[in-house]
Amino acid sequence: MGQIPNEMFDPIAKFKDNDDAYEKRLKIADDCLNDMIDWLQHGGGQVGIYDGNNITDDRRKEIHDKLVSNDIHVLFIESICDRPSIVLSNIRSVKISSPDYVGWDPEEAVKDYTHRIEQCEVHYKTITELSFPFVKLMNVGEQLIVNNVRGYLQSRIVYYLMNLHNHPRTIYFARAGESTNPLSFKEDADLSDEGKLYAQKLKKFVLAYRQKRKSTATNSDEKERPLTIWTSTQKKVRQTGHPFVEAGYLVRQHSVLNQLNPGEIDGLTLAEIKAKFPDEIERAKEDPYRHRYPRAESYHDLAVRLEAVIMELEREKNDVLIIAHDSILRCLYAYLFDRPDSEIPTIPMPHPSLIEIMPTAYGCKESRMEIVDVYC
Repeated sequence: MGQIPNEMFDPIAKFKDNDDAYEKRLKIADDCLNDMIDWLQHGGGQVGIYDGNNITDDRRKEIHDKLVSNDIHVLFIESICDRPSIVLSNIRSVKISSPDYVGWDPEEAVKDYTHRIEQCEVHYKTITELSFPFVKLMNVGEQLIVNNVRGYLQSRIVYYLMNLHNHPRTIYFARAGESTNPLSFKEDADLSDEGKLYAQKLKKFVLAYRQKRKSTATNSDEKERPLTIWTSTQKKVRQTGHPFVEAGYLVRQHSVLNQLNPGEIDGLTLAEIKAKFPDEIERAKEDPYRHRYPRAESYHDLAVRLEAVIMELEREKNDVLIIAHDSILRCLYAYLFDRPDSEIPTIPMPHPSLIEIMPTAYGCKESRMEIVDVYC
């Protein structure tokens, strides 16, 4: 569905007087809707996003009735921007980076999308059908109007929308330094001498790298964005972030960022785990994402635990450096890059490295840097 231009999803938006074009566009839109229904009913799908204009009452009713007749719950989401400055900013920062405008001159893309909006405005009617569940977002989240929303999943979607924004920001990932007892989770050991040196090097590297980026930035917003550091409450992670406290940065601790609890394999080497829990080792190989060692957490448990911090990350407008165990960083990385659950336990999180992630409207961009003395 994502490969089809957005305006194809509303047959009224363009070429209305051309019957042949109208019918072709209607067929494409309906085929996409049918594909989504098939995926939800037979392909294991749970939530489908039918991303089109759907700007008339008749079209929305047609979509609603078809989905409901297939026993699929419907929630309409309408984004309304009535400030020209927000509309233009949204076009420049979001729309012209879409697949529709690959290879376009930016100014020509802005003109074309502005023309699309003008065409839609002729037929556009805001949703008023009170029997439909809907959410209206006014001016990119300044105000939300919620109507007839019921059930757990629809409520969670509304909560998610309440935390979204389109401000540019950068997210950094870094692992914590080595502790004096790296095998033990329960001991909550302090940083080793080598870990303390790494913590200082991480601070110097991050701050020098950001200063270099700011000096070459053309966007005034990038030059002014502050940096907030998030850590877990474990000693080695807090101590890795402490040099940033000394440098005057805000460092926030989140207990939900504590590493995956290893349970009864805590403190054991791989050879000892194989000797003591041979059956568990085989189960872990079969399903590393959902498997739990005795009294331990699985990666699935960890992902569920991280929901609250993910919402906070979506809401955050500052740049954020997250210092955490590699198990935490894998789950957050998988969320940002839409990686399958099955891949999470094996996503590489090398040490010592800094991962720079830049969320965009159509995914995230990343770069990975080894933390060295070059900027120190």
